[in-house]
Amino acid sequence: MNQRLKKKTKTLIGSFIIMLLAFTALTACASKEKESGSTAKAGKYQNDAGDLVIPVNEISNTASFYPVIADGTKMEVLAVKAPDGTLRTAFNTCQVCYGSGKGYYKQDGDLLVCQNCGNRFSMDLVEVEAGGCNPWPIFDKDKTVTDESITIPSNFLKESEQIFANWKTS
Repeated sequence: MNQRLKKKTKTLIGSFIIMLLAFTALTACASKEKESGSTAKAGKYQNDAGDLVIPVNEISNTASFYPVIADGTKMEVLAVKAPDGTLRTAFNTCQVCYGSGKGYYKQDGDLLVCQNCGNRFSMDLVEVEAGGCNPWPIFDKDKTVTDESITIPSNFLKESEQIFANWKTS
């Protein structure tokens, strides 16, 4: 075999090995991505059925934010203990500004502030008021509350995913 043919053979074999390694890496990445798709957990608070399960002992007068994935849509639920001691939940998106991409809340002292319009919303009104520029409430009929946890079922999360279509996009 002449030198030229040996060199071409080595180059072809090297190229084949590189392509095989790249294919193996891509297959592994695709497999991991599939595992973390719309039916996978968004984090430690979402169970295998896709329900969001919030431990009651984590809820305080400081808002806690819980990431959720429903049918591939990233969402967030906030939970807070109101001044009267009741536990309140809402989607972390504004009922007016949700389509803007900036219609979500951050806590500032004892208020939630819409990142789009700047509306300041009192913690004691979470889950009490519906409509207007405030967090999208999750009422008792849409969740199960026990002494240990608040569970928001996956089917309710999926029904609500459209309000997160542009969430935190701009």
